[in-house]
Amino acid sequence: MTERRPPTRGPAPEQGRMGPTRPATLVVAGLAAAAVAWLLVSSFYSRIPPLPWLPIVTLLGLAVLEGYAAANTRARIARKPGRDPVDPLAVARFVVLAKASALAGAIFAGFYAGLDAWLLIERTRAAANDVPAASAGLAASLALVGAALWLERSCRVPDRPDQDPDEDDRRRPDDL
Repeated sequence: MTERRPPTRGPAPEQGRMGPTRPATLVVAGLAAAAVAWLLVSSFYSRIPPLPWLPIVTLLGLAVLEGYAAANTRARIARKPGRDPVDPLAVARFVVLAKASALAGAIFAGFYAGLDAWLLIERTRAAANDVPAASAGLAASLALVGAALWLERSCRVPDRPDQDPDEDDRRRPDDL
């Protein structure tokens, strides 16, 4: 038979909670992508075509859309006049989108940074022609990371001015 344990007192562990995106996670992902990009480009650069601009436009478009969503969501959560109330499920979806976009943007930024670094060292005409696209890709990727982090921050519920900040610490889970 299974042994029944009494419920524990005190705050519940935060194992299942989703927290804000950690900058260290983004930095590690970017550095790993930069290393992989350096290795791949140094081995296969002579076999790849010139860098396309479509991924850069796509990253920049996503950054603009997430920036707009961040501003709109923040205003709706703050209940600014003329704004409809926000749907909680939409906010949850925005948080998931923001976390995924921040990680994807960090990976792309790392890749473009590794590619850009290798291209700046390489002294060929083809490499010089690819530097503008790689630099623009790095800038667009960083813009996506910034917009995603802004969207994630915009989805937070603001503190109520009438709520005592220590009130949550004084209440026990048994009191709820």
